[in-house]
Amino acid sequence: MTTFITTFGAAFMLGLVFSAAPGPIFAESIRRGLTGGFDEALRVQLGSLVGDATWAILGLAGVGILLQTDMLKIPIGLAGAGYLGWLAWNSWREAATSGQPPAEPPENAQKSEGAQESGTKVSGGAFRSGMVLSLSNPQNVAFWAALGSAFGSLGIDTPTTMDYSVFFTGFMVASVAWCYFCAAAISRLFGGRNAAWHVWTYRICALAFAYLACGTAWEALRLLLG
Repeated sequence: MTTFITTFGAAFMLGLVFSAAPGPIFAESIRRGLTGGFDEALRVQLGSLVGDATWAILGLAGVGILLQTDMLKIPIGLAGAGYLGWLAWNSWREAATSGQPPAEPPENAQKSEGAQESGTKVSGGAFRSGMVLSLSNPQNVAFWAALGSAFGSLGIDTPTTMDYSVFFTGFMVASVAWCYFCAAAISRLFGGRNAAWHVWTYRICALAFAYLACGTAWEALRLLLG
């Protein structure tokens, strides 16, 4: 029972630290939350859980050696850099249009139908964006590649299936809890702001995405050329 509590507690704390680290998921949550509020920020966070769970399962399954190979790191890094670059461009474009007055609404029937379609599209896009960012983040690969054999630090020399399950559960419980906390904080801090606030927040997010894209691309190219 003591080992169970220790493993779950360590995984829970690790999940909080991992989720709270600033990066593309946080920046995208802010960008989406500016106009979509809590729901859109939460969908980005929940989408990122797909990638987190995927890399966690691979790392805990003992494929850490495979995850450390350049053959896997390079394409993931380049894909991630490309997607971050697209997000930077999209965020900068939104900064240029967010301060403009909204267009005249269409007829009532078309407005209602369009709103439903737009809401569905935006919501799906937020979840998908979080998922893609998490799956294409090379930092996730390195993290779980290094952690896949870290049970020795918890005093578990030969981890069983139960140990892996407890660790994974603790990590994911912390990640889900962080999703709701982060979305609520973003909605509280960034919701209801004026147009100028939106413009500068979009620009800051664009610069953050561009910086992360350059860093990710440089690391992938260094591995490719080195």
